[in-house]
Amino acid sequence: MSERPYVLLSCAASIDGYIDDNTDERLLLSNDEDFDRVDEVRASCDAILVGANTIRRDNPRLLVRAQQRREDRVHRGLPETPIKVTFTNRGDLDPQAQFFAAGDTEKIVFCANSGVDKCRDRLGSVATVVDAGDPVDLTAVLAELAARGVRRLMVEGGGTVHTQFLTAGFADELQLVIAPFFVGDPEAPSFVGPGKFPHHPGHRMTVAEVRQIGDVILARYLLTPSTQGSHRHLADNAR
Repeated sequence: MSERPYVLLSCAASIDGYIDDNTDERLLLSNDEDFDRVDEVRASCDAILVGANTIRRDNPRLLVRAQQRREDRVHRGLPETPIKVTFTNRGDLDPQAQFFAAGDTEKIVFCANSGVDKCRDRLGSVATVVDAGDPVDLTAVLAELAARGVRRLMVEGGGTVHTQFLTAGFADELQLVIAPFFVGDPEAPSFVGPGKFPHHPGHRMTVAEVRQIGDVILARYLLTPSTQGSHRHLADNAR
């Protein structure tokens, strides 16, 4: 089996498991102190991945914000901000989105074979577009990132992406921040969707840390090897 990056999933959710509401305004689930913690985690990674829907909905910049952390990365011979990564089946992303426009760092788009020509036409001037199978194969994505020197990958969502990584057994760590309120809307996007997860009552994750950060709680879990994935390696049966 081929080596893959260490995969860290990062998410903030309401007590009832939602990562946003159904309004046009972005729902702030965390606080400034935790945003700084996330910034520190970003600075420790080689790449940050979000799904195409997150780019469309939230228009994230995905940059390391603290100047000292950016300088520390440059001192270590790294770009100021980790490589930005996304994947899409249709390739219909806006080349002016902040994902592409913000920051002088490499951007990689993994696209399904059926949409790769369209994706290259739209994004070829602002990102590296990689054919990743049809539909997008996470095994191929992780293998390509490892080949490009990515050893630590931070996955910041959204819910569909978290579900894909977790159900495939391709997550090594989960950092889940719980906001002290409810959303209560079943139509709102949730932390994960339906799926067959390798972690269940008979195969539990390991609690590595629980910490209060202002008015939120960070729960950090280590995901032990499962039948579908193993630590730092790709699972052949996830193809």
